[in-house]
Amino acid sequence: MKTGMVFEGGAFRTVFSCGVMDAFLDLDIMPNYIIGVSAGAAYGTSYVSKQKGRNLTLIKEYCNDKRYMGIGNLLNPKNKCYYGLKFAYETIPTEILPFDYDTYRANPVDFYATVTNVETGEAEYLLYDVNQVPSKTLIATCALPMLFPIVKIKGKQYLDGGISDSIPFKKALEDGCDRVVVVLTRQPDYRKTTSGSTKLAAKMYSKYPALAKALLNRADNYNRCLDELAEYEKEGKVIVIRPDSTDGFSRMEKDKAKIQALYDDGFKKGMDYGDRIKEFFNV
Repeated sequence: MKTGMVFEGGAFRTVFSCGVMDAFLDLDIMPNYIIGVSAGAAYGTSYVSKQKGRNLTLIKEYCNDKRYMGIGNLLNPKNKCYYGLKFAYETIPTEILPFDYDTYRANPVDFYATVTNVETGEAEYLLYDVNQVPSKTLIATCALPMLFPIVKIKGKQYLDGGISDSIPFKKALEDGCDRVVVVLTRQPDYRKTTSGSTKLAAKMYSKYPALAKALLNRADNYNRCLDELAEYEKEGKVIVIRPDSTDGFSRMEKDKAKIQALYDDGFKKGMDYGDRIKEFFNV
């Protein structure tokens, strides 16, 4: 049986997923296949490297650090990104909070990150290359419109995977997974709407009409995906884990108490679902 996990993005809301991942590490739950989107992919790598607590430390320690994220980084002509690219994707994993590359390499999990092709507006799924530092794949999956530069990989241009496929559970099933656990970062009653910033982004990327269309269609596609996911859950093909609430929690949250509380919710959910998932995965 091939088992899979899907981690939705959501910037710092993904600390909920980090709590779930850490609970799964305690419970010795590791799938054969993982696909993440945006921060779900970036933080998911620490699950594969089995570094419990690393993500929580990273978020709490650097959520207020301007080297990690801030408008100054975006205005810096050598960076042009809200995040400090070198600091976030190279200095932290190699010097400050060392990523366990050896353990990651030894883990046989297939790990994919979702990205959006700027030219086509369609989702693509890139295998994470742990030997590339900084990882263009992880930067691309997190590349929020207007806050990141377009990322070029092998002649193609990419932005945030959440634009085109925020919850790629169907990709996991298409890739042969028999059982899939989906970790979301929004509460059960959440429905996405098209914000003013999304409309502005569509105008700013008007030279890429397929991307602009994907941005404007994102909310409808996301909500449709939630409806489809609910049907798969009823049929017993997937298990969905989600937070009780993320109301009042910013995607760039700086309140460490709120960050800890959302992580704790994720950890408790992971522990509570443990036996069910072990039975589901037949382990």
